[in-house]
Amino acid sequence: MHQETIHFLSSSTKPSFSPSSFLPKSSFFPPHHDSPSLSRSKNQLFHVFSLKAAISLPLKSHTTPELSSMSPPSRPVLQQPNPRRSQFQEKMLYLDSIGLDFFSLINQYPPIVSASLSDVKSTVDYMTSLGFTAIEFRRIAGMCPEILTSRVSDIVPVFTFLLREVCVNGSDLKRVINRRPRLLVCSVNQQLRPTLYFLQSIGIYELNKHTSLLSTSVEEKLIPRIEYFEKIGFSHRDAVSMFRRFPQLFNYSVKHNFEPKFDYFVVEMRRDLRELKEFPQYFSFSLENRIKPRHQCCVEKGVCFPLPVLLKTREAQFQERLEVWCNSSIPLRTSPLWYTNCHIHSNV
Repeated sequence: MHQETIHFLSSSTKPSFSPSSFLPKSSFFPPHHDSPSLSRSKNQLFHVFSLKAAISLPLKSHTTPELSSMSPPSRPVLQQPNPRRSQFQEKMLYLDSIGLDFFSLINQYPPIVSASLSDVKSTVDYMTSLGFTAIEFRRIAGMCPEILTSRVSDIVPVFTFLLREVCVNGSDLKRVINRRPRLLVCSVNQQLRPTLYFLQSIGIYELNKHTSLLSTSVEEKLIPRIEYFEKIGFSHRDAVSMFRRFPQLFNYSVKHNFEPKFDYFVVEMRRDLRELKEFPQYFSFSLENRIKPRHQCCVEKGVCFPLPVLLKTREAQFQERLEVWCNSSIPLRTSPLWYTNCHIHSNV
């Protein structure tokens, strides 16, 4: 029986110290009279495991000689603060304090994550010193988040260029930036000045009224739009003349504006290209809300107005002129309603 008990104890982790030196005797189970050695072994095992759970001290090995020789628990090692992580949190809190959603901004423009907090603060302070309100700066950053990765040394040349070379009045500077925030992140030498020279070369000189064009690419946006008008039948001289007359044409999309409106002008309205040359503002009106409804109304009444009369007049004035035409005789040649280069046809 004694050998069996020894075998049972050796098959488990058996520290040589006595549990009774750490736990009161009242915590032991009472001895088992039928099998005293087995009961004693079970009690010892029970308190070994309960002791492990209570003090959570790892044993060096299965044959640790004495509890006093066990090494004390090591203290938790405090991690050193990560400066990069700390700056990230500070930047997030700072942007939040001025009303900007950090995560929305990095979703639009991920490089903001690596932007220097000191540079961001300097940019905000500089814009504030120029009179931009918190609301205006939030709008600027929302439309052009790249401003938060720009340094003051990059922004100052833009304001200098607008004031000295484009001749923007100081009182109009805020309006110009609020209208086109992207100007602030454009290089003066690589973007703004080359565009200025190109527009001046085709006869557009009052660029303080068209500052939004300065942030556009000459090769990717301005020249392709002139080439489109040459492709649909205008000479280079006439095409340039249209853009000189109405520089906002450069802001319109070839695919979503020029093409559908020109197709309707030729196929449905059956008008002459000379009208577009004289009135390029045609492309500034909504095809669905202004051009089509008014043309169809004229077709139903058997009336044909010049493009400016057809599109520029307000709805009440347009309806009044329409009624005057229908209820009167043919107008005189000196009347603004006189027009001969228009073909009335039944609507498809």
